Amino acid sequence: MNPNFFAVILAGGVGSRFWPASTQAHPKQFHDILGTGSTLIQQTYQRISLICPPENILVSTSVEYIDDVKQQLPDIPQNNIMAEPARRNTAPAIAYAVYKIFAKNPNASVLICPSDHLILKESEFHRIATLGLTLSQTNDVLFTLGIKPTRPDTGYGYIQYLPGPSLHPETRKVKTFTEKPNLELAKMFLESGDFLWNAGIFIWSVQSCRRAFEMYLPEIHQTFERGLPLFNTDQEKAYIQKVYPSCENQSVDYGIMEKADNVHVIPADLGWSDLGTWGSLYEHLKWDEHGNAKVGAHILSFDSRSNIIRIEGDKVAVIDGLENYIIVDTPHALLICRRENEQLIKNYVNEVKIRAGERFV
Repeated sequence: MNPNFFAVILAGGVGSRFWPASTQAHPKQFHDILGTGSTLIQQTYQRISLICPPENILVSTSVEYIDDVKQQLPDIPQNNIMAEPARRNTAPAIAYAVYKIFAKNPNASVLICPSDHLILKESEFHRIATLGLTLSQTNDVLFTLGIKPTRPDTGYGYIQYLPGPSLHPETRKVKTFTEKPNLELAKMFLESGDFLWNAGIFIWSVQSCRRAFEMYLPEIHQTFERGLPLFNTDQEKAYIQKVYPSCENQSVDYGIMEKADNVHVIPADLGWSDLGTWGSLYEHLKWDEHGNAKVGAHILSFDSRSNIIRIEGDKVAVIDGLENYIIVDTPHALLICRRENEQLIKNYVNEVKIRAGERFV
């Protein structure tokens, strides 16, 4: 393995659209959502560990999930688990990780991955990630991975690219980013053929990343630049606890990627899904002869079609006469919702918080 190749797993999200399985106390990245025997963050780590050794893999997560990360990823050095003392979106989280890596190895290139995505074609992911890491070693470029869209999805960001290769036959120069377009615009993007879904997977050298933060998010840059002498020492934690909460709440997509002129995309066929909703999970589970996707030990369905049913624990569930529903039963909550209304789950969570209390969300 190349000692200059590093990876960062972003694991601080709540995943509220996967309620009630995903809660603020125990969000979806720490669940075996797919019923494979491994949680999503464990699958992400296993995928990355074929590219980077454990000492070069870092996890950025909320302070409340530190114990979950330690328990589920015991091979990662404790110093590589970074506690975010406040939720400030992806830009501060990535800056913290990149500057910490820079303090250790200024020649590093970094693969940045969400902890809760599905990638079915893992060998292709390894190949594409290694290509990006290798190219970023000798080019001042910000890579993102793009997925060919299969439908006019309004829940994803879109990347438009210029025709023809850029730095390599497989790379393209990015022209525009569009975040979550309306349906009409998404249909136009799909028809045009020069748009990709933004997978939220980035590959940069630490040098290029620092330059980008300095140019486009100078306050965040200054915050972590001042901390360079303290990173990877016993003074790091106190410094982060002091400065991190004052960072701007900003995504790296809006703060840097949409503004920088050295952004390139690597189109990739990875069998990818961000698993952002129960509906997206349904597409990747096995179905019975009536199109029901079931995750649970004892689920019996009668005259029911095209449902996603998840029952936790050693419990028998009988589903009769339902079609196109999301049915999720956990020890603390039960959700029965039409699949077409899954975008309302965040609203349901807010109502539960108000009417029943935060312990249920």
